[in-house]
Amino acid sequence: MAKYGSIDPELVRELANLLTQTDLTEIEIEQDDLRIRVARNITQHVSVPVAAPAPVAAPAPVAAAIAPDAGGKPVASAGTVPSPMVGTAYRRPSPDAKPFVEIGSRVQVGDKLLLIEAMKTFNEIVAPRAGTVTAIHVDDGQPVEFGEPLLVIE
Repeated sequence: MAKYGSIDPELVRELANLLTQTDLTEIEIEQDDLRIRVARNITQHVSVPVAAPAPVAAPAPVAAAIAPDAGGKPVASAGTVPSPMVGTAYRRPSPDAKPFVEIGSRVQVGDKLLLIEAMKTFNEIVAPRAGTVTAIHVDDGQPVEFGEPLLVIE
């Protein structure tokens, strides 16, 4: 078995296979002065299906889109886009970039709304329907829970 320096290519292959078999994104081993880290990038595109809102004669006021429950947490309405996972929400692709959407932004189905980082993987949250963003309930870098309202599209 050929070795490159003190790194065994067969060991690297075995670690890569272990990543694939266990659905891990990275693995690192260390022995004496040798440390090997094998990682893979996984990008997930998450689309959140939401039932179409019931027909209404006039659009609901923005304040009625999310009403707080007894504990003060927002309760989702038909136009609410909920978090599909636990993680950290990011409204912009990088700290110095402008947000994906603002209140008043017009979006189409599939437009990127924000990112949620979960286990070092950034998941795109896309618009499940076309409309106007009428409320944003998360700040950049805010932790979110599964099902928590992220924003409202009317």
